[in-house]
Amino acid sequence: MKYALVHEWLTPKATGGSELVVQEILRHIQADIYALIDFESTNPESYLYGRSIGTTFLQNFPLARNGVQKYLPLLPIAIEQLDLRDYEVILSSSHAVAKGILTSPHQLHICYCHTPMRYAWDLTFDYLQNSPAGAGIAGIATRYLLHRLRQWDVVSANRVDYFIANSHHTARRIWRCYRRQAKVIYPPVNLERFQFTPDKEDFYLSVSRLVSYKKIGLIVRAFNQLGYPLVIIGDGPDLGLIRQLAQPNIKVLGNQPNQVVEQYMAKAKAFVYAACEDFGIALVEAQACGTPIIAYGGGGALETVLDIRQHPQKGTGIFFSPQTSENLVKTVETFQAFQHLIKSESCRQQAAKFTPKIFEMSYLAFVEDCEKDFLQKSSEKNFRFL
Repeated sequence: MKYALVHEWLTPKATGGSELVVQEILRHIQADIYALIDFESTNPESYLYGRSIGTTFLQNFPLARNGVQKYLPLLPIAIEQLDLRDYEVILSSSHAVAKGILTSPHQLHICYCHTPMRYAWDLTFDYLQNSPAGAGIAGIATRYLLHRLRQWDVVSANRVDYFIANSHHTARRIWRCYRRQAKVIYPPVNLERFQFTPDKEDFYLSVSRLVSYKKIGLIVRAFNQLGYPLVIIGDGPDLGLIRQLAQPNIKVLGNQPNQVVEQYMAKAKAFVYAACEDFGIALVEAQACGTPIIAYGGGGALETVLDIRQHPQKGTGIFFSPQTSENLVKTVETFQAFQHLIKSESCRQQAAKFTPKIFEMSYLAFVEDCEKDFLQKSSEKNFRFL
């Protein structure tokens, strides 16, 4: 089989869970790589350095290196320009438009879906509220654009033969948006990066991109009220706002090297997370260090964290809900009463459910099953036609 692997964008700033999936797939499947833009093959520190990667016309657009979200209306058109006719199997890693590549009836397309396009679905009103293009005449145009994006997104989902979801939460969203079933295969987490450290220091930690839907402001307001020491690591458009909001008990460190992040994760009393994530890889990474979790009780967190109140023998954290600073304040106080029951060993054991080896076995087995099923169905159709 000749394989192509399609991802949205490959840049030094894109280092999240979806990129880890791409990296892991390439460890086990020899595939040619395609993306809207690529600035990793020229990055000496990247695992893709020196690779030949197919790109689109967006590669030469101004400021493309910093991301192509600013060219949102052009993303569907751009992804459809990738010519993949020479491949028998298309593997897409999609959180926006990668699943929308054009294929022929004889080509098998398996999509690992990290999320349906967030700004077209779940984050529509958040996007409109926080963007200058969300008000006035521009707001009407933006709403129409998002409407058309949703239509394209549903149509392009029909180009996928088999869906994989990174969590049951995402699988439900895929069904809601596309009415398609998805196999759940959790993404790989490189646990070896993170040192298991039972002895903790007296501070809380949050590591995240500083964008509105991550709800870092909610965490800051809660800890402003609590007065407990909190460290925030991450960069993004909300960095200035978060620094203005934070009181002296909160350190906002901005972007930090991996080594620094790993050290803070290992030493934190608890890792605090307020977003509704599709999976939430940082939650697993913190548990790999033996660090308990305080998280919003929704999304993928419900699949990666065990609430100590429901799992007294092997709990790894505690949930709060609804998603407000007032509820987080109460839950942090509750955590203080329960933290002696949460064992660092239990956190590490929970994280061990999401190793690269488990992903490898599950992903490769599913791809093999899809290939067999696709070939069988193709043979049956040809037979009926004859």
